[in-house]
Amino acid sequence: MREVVLATRNKGKIAEFERLLAEYASDIQVLGLADFPDLPDVEETGSTFQENSLLKAREVSAYCQLPALADDSGLCIDALGGDPGIYSARWSGVHGNDAENIAKVLHQLKEVESELRGAHFTCAVALHMPDGRELIEESHLFGTIVREPRGEAGFGYDPIFMPNNSSLTLGEFGPGEKDLISHRGQALRAIAPHLVALL
Repeated sequence: MREVVLATRNKGKIAEFERLLAEYASDIQVLGLADFPDLPDVEETGSTFQENSLLKAREVSAYCQLPALADDSGLCIDALGGDPGIYSARWSGVHGNDAENIAKVLHQLKEVESELRGAHFTCAVALHMPDGRELIEESHLFGTIVREPRGEAGFGYDPIFMPNNSSLTLGEFGPGEKDLISHRGQALRAIAPHLVALL
Protein backbone atom coordinates (compact mmCIF):
# COMPACT_ATOMS: atom_id res chain seq x y z
CA MET A 1 0.00 0.00 0.00
CA ARG A 2 1.17 3.51 -0.81
CA GLU A 3 0.77 5.91 2.11
CA VAL A 4 -0.13 9.56 2.46
CA VAL A 5 -0.66 11.56 5.64
CA LEU A 6 -3.68 13.84 5.81
CA ALA A 7 -2.71 16.54 8.28
CA THR A 8 -5.77 16.44 10.47
CA ARG A 9 -7.19 14.71 13.54
CA ASN A 10 -10.69 15.32 12.23
CA LYS A 11 -12.16 11.90 11.44
CA GLY A 12 -14.80 13.53 9.24
CA LYS A 13 -12.13 15.03 6.97
CA ILE A 14 -10.21 11.73 6.79
CA ALA A 15 -13.35 9.79 5.85
CA GLU A 16 -14.25 12.45 3.27
CA PHE A 17 -10.82 12.21 1.63
CA GLU A 18 -10.78 8.40 1.68
CA ARG A 19 -14.09 8.37 -0.20
CA LEU A 20 -12.76 10.81 -2.79
CA LEU A 21 -9.38 9.12 -3.21
CA ALA A 22 -11.03 5.75 -3.79
CA GLU A 23 -12.33 7.17 -7.09
CA TYR A 24 -8.73 7.37 -8.38
CA ALA A 25 -6.83 4.56 -6.64
CA SER A 26 -7.57 1.68 -4.28
CA ASP A 27 -4.02 1.02 -3.06
CA ILE A 28 -3.41 4.21 -1.09
CA GLN A 29 -3.70 4.19 2.69
CA VAL A 30 -4.67 7.50 4.27
CA LEU A 31 -3.08 8.12 7.65
CA GLY A 32 -4.11 10.89 10.02
CA LEU A 33 -2.28 12.80 12.72
CA ALA A 34 -3.66 10.36 15.29
CA ASP A 35 -1.30 7.80 13.73
CA PHE A 36 1.62 10.00 14.84
CA PRO A 37 0.79 10.88 18.47
CA ASP A 38 4.16 12.52 19.12
CA LEU A 39 3.88 14.92 16.20
CA PRO A 40 3.98 18.48 17.55
CA ASP A 41 1.13 20.83 16.66
CA VAL A 42 1.82 23.06 13.67
CA GLU A 43 1.23 26.75 14.34
CA GLU A 44 -0.89 28.32 11.63
CA THR A 45 1.02 31.59 11.34
CA GLY A 46 0.15 32.29 7.69
CA SER A 47 -2.10 35.13 6.62
CA THR A 48 -3.92 33.15 3.90
CA PHE A 49 -5.49 29.72 3.52
CA GLN A 50 -2.75 28.74 1.05
CA GLU A 51 0.08 29.78 3.39
CA ASN A 52 -1.40 27.83 6.31
CA SER A 53 -2.01 24.68 4.27
CA LEU A 54 1.57 24.72 2.97
CA LEU A 55 2.99 25.25 6.47
CA LYS A 56 1.12 22.21 7.74
CA ALA A 57 1.95 19.99 4.75
CA ARG A 58 5.67 20.80 4.94
CA GLU A 59 6.02 20.19 8.67
CA VAL A 60 3.96 17.00 8.69
CA SER A 61 5.83 15.59 5.70
CA ALA A 62 9.20 16.41 7.28
CA TYR A 63 8.21 14.73 10.56
CA CYS A 64 6.59 11.62 9.05
CA GLN A 65 8.92 11.30 6.04
CA LEU A 66 5.85 10.64 3.91
CA PRO A 67 3.86 12.65 1.38
CA ALA A 68 1.53 14.96 3.29
CA LEU A 69 -1.68 16.70 2.36
CA ALA A 70 -2.95 19.58 4.46
CA ASP A 71 -5.96 21.79 4.02
CA ASP A 72 -6.87 25.10 5.46
CA SER A 73 -10.44 26.11 5.03
CA GLY A 74 -12.89 28.54 6.44
CA LEU A 75 -16.07 30.53 6.10
CA CYS A 76 -15.88 34.04 4.63
CA ILE A 77 -19.00 36.14 5.27
CA ASP A 78 -19.64 39.22 3.14
CA ALA A 79 -21.35 41.23 5.88
CA LEU A 80 -18.38 40.58 8.23
CA GLY A 81 -15.78 41.77 5.73
CA GLY A 82 -14.67 38.22 4.95
CA ASP A 83 -14.48 37.07 8.56
CA PRO A 84 -14.15 34.61 10.21
CA GLY A 85 -11.89 33.51 7.31
CA ILE A 86 -8.64 31.88 8.46
CA TYR A 87 -9.87 32.16 12.06
CA SER A 88 -13.02 30.10 11.40
CA ALA A 89 -12.07 27.15 13.65
CA ARG A 90 -11.39 29.42 16.62
CA TRP A 91 -13.82 32.27 15.96
CA SER A 92 -15.44 31.94 19.39
CA GLY A 93 -12.04 31.87 21.11
CA VAL A 94 -11.96 28.10 21.60
CA HIS A 95 -10.47 26.02 18.77
CA GLY A 96 -12.92 23.56 17.25
CA ASN A 97 -16.00 24.50 19.29
CA ASP A 98 -18.51 24.29 16.43
CA ALA A 99 -21.56 25.22 18.50
CA GLU A 100 -19.93 28.35 19.95
CA ASN A 101 -18.55 29.41 16.57
CA ILE A 102 -21.98 29.08 14.98
CA ALA A 103 -23.62 30.96 17.86
CA LYS A 104 -21.18 33.86 17.49
CA VAL A 105 -21.74 34.13 13.72
CA LEU A 106 -25.52 34.04 14.09
CA HIS A 107 -25.35 36.72 16.80
CA GLN A 108 -23.17 38.93 14.59
CA LEU A 109 -25.62 38.56 11.69
CA LYS A 110 -28.79 38.92 13.78
CA GLU A 111 -29.74 42.29 12.27
CA VAL A 112 -28.51 41.53 8.73
CA GLU A 113 -31.20 41.21 6.04
CA SER A 114 -31.50 37.89 4.21
CA GLU A 115 -30.26 39.27 0.88
CA LEU A 116 -27.08 40.55 2.56
CA ARG A 117 -26.12 37.25 4.20
CA GLY A 118 -23.93 36.03 1.33
CA ALA A 119 -20.90 33.93 2.20
CA HIS A 120 -18.48 31.42 0.75
CA PHE A 121 -16.33 28.60 1.99
CA THR A 122 -12.73 28.53 0.81
CA CYS A 123 -10.46 25.49 0.94
CA ALA A 124 -6.78 25.41 0.01
CA VAL A 125 -5.21 21.95 -0.15
CA ALA A 126 -1.42 21.67 -0.24
CA LEU A 127 0.58 18.57 -1.11
CA HIS A 128 4.22 18.32 -0.01
CA MET A 129 6.41 15.41 -1.10
CA PRO A 130 9.48 14.37 0.93
CA ASP A 131 11.65 15.32 -2.07
CA GLY A 132 10.39 18.91 -1.93
CA ARG A 133 7.81 18.89 -4.71
CA GLU A 134 4.69 20.88 -3.86
CA LEU A 135 1.28 21.60 -5.27
CA ILE A 136 -1.70 23.69 -4.10
CA GLU A 137 -5.33 23.67 -5.22
CA GLU A 138 -7.97 26.13 -3.97
CA SER A 139 -11.74 25.95 -4.36
CA HIS A 140 -14.79 27.87 -3.19
CA LEU A 141 -18.44 27.17 -2.45
CA PHE A 142 -20.84 30.13 -2.50
CA GLY A 143 -24.10 30.44 -0.60
CA THR A 144 -25.88 32.23 2.24
CA ILE A 145 -26.04 32.02 6.03
CA VAL A 146 -29.42 30.85 7.34
CA ARG A 147 -30.90 32.20 10.57
CA GLU A 148 -30.72 29.02 12.65
CA PRO A 149 -28.83 25.72 12.40
CA ARG A 150 -30.47 22.95 10.35
CA GLY A 151 -29.30 19.36 10.02
CA GLU A 152 -27.05 17.04 11.99
CA ALA A 153 -24.66 16.00 9.21
CA GLY A 154 -21.25 17.48 8.46
CA PHE A 155 -19.24 19.57 10.87
CA GLY A 156 -18.11 23.14 11.44
CA TYR A 157 -20.48 25.73 10.00
CA ASP A 158 -22.32 23.23 7.76
CA PRO A 159 -25.68 23.57 9.60
CA ILE A 160 -25.93 27.34 8.90
CA PHE A 161 -24.56 27.42 5.33
CA MET A 162 -27.00 26.98 2.44
CA PRO A 163 -25.25 26.64 -0.95
CA ASN A 164 -26.58 28.65 -3.87
CA ASN A 165 -29.35 26.86 -5.79
CA SER A 166 -30.14 24.64 -2.80
CA SER A 167 -32.92 24.68 -0.21
CA LEU A 168 -30.82 22.57 2.20
CA THR A 169 -27.94 23.53 4.45
CA LEU A 170 -24.76 21.46 4.20
CA GLY A 171 -25.82 20.00 7.56
CA GLU A 172 -28.81 18.44 5.79
CA PHE A 173 -26.79 16.90 2.93
CA GLY A 174 -25.81 13.24 2.83
CA PRO A 175 -22.03 12.56 2.89
CA GLY A 176 -21.83 11.63 -0.78
CA GLU A 177 -23.96 14.63 -1.79
CA LYS A 178 -21.78 17.07 0.13
CA ASP A 179 -18.59 15.60 -1.38
CA LEU A 180 -19.85 16.46 -4.87
CA ILE A 181 -20.19 20.18 -4.26
CA SER A 182 -18.17 21.08 -1.16
CA HIS A 183 -15.18 23.41 -1.30
CA ARG A 184 -13.02 20.69 0.26
CA GLY A 185 -14.37 18.04 -2.09
CA GLN A 186 -13.61 20.23 -5.11
CA ALA A 187 -10.05 21.01 -3.94
CA LEU A 188 -9.32 17.38 -3.03
CA ARG A 189 -10.72 16.14 -6.36
CA ALA A 190 -8.47 18.64 -8.14
CA ILE A 191 -5.36 17.47 -6.28
CA ALA A 192 -6.13 13.72 -6.05
CA PRO A 193 -4.99 12.74 -9.57
CA HIS A 194 -1.72 14.66 -9.06
CA LEU A 195 -1.20 12.86 -5.75
CA VAL A 196 -1.80 9.46 -7.33
CA ALA A 197 0.68 10.28 -10.12
CA LEU A 198 3.36 11.46 -7.68
CA LEU A 199 3.14 8.59 -5.18
